[in-house]
Amino acid sequence: MTPWLPTLKTATPQEGYELAVKMARVAIKMTQPDAEVRDKLRQVYADDADALIASSQVVATHFATVAAANHYWREPS
Repeated sequence: MTPWLPTLKTATPQEGYELAVKMARVAIKMTQPDAEVRDKLRQVYADDADALIASSQVVATHFATVAAANHYWREPS
């Protein structure tokens, strides 16, 4: 796989959140590389509140990692 994550550093929390979402999406693609299978599975979880909450939790975990790597976007004192 081509390297796609050169750094966890982002300029803003918004960019950090977008990176967290991308991290979650890439993890799914790496776990299930068959796009056709992912498309079929999407129909299953799209209407499943528990699955959607679980995916949100994964993004939140990734965002916490990105935020920590960016020192929570605090200016140095």
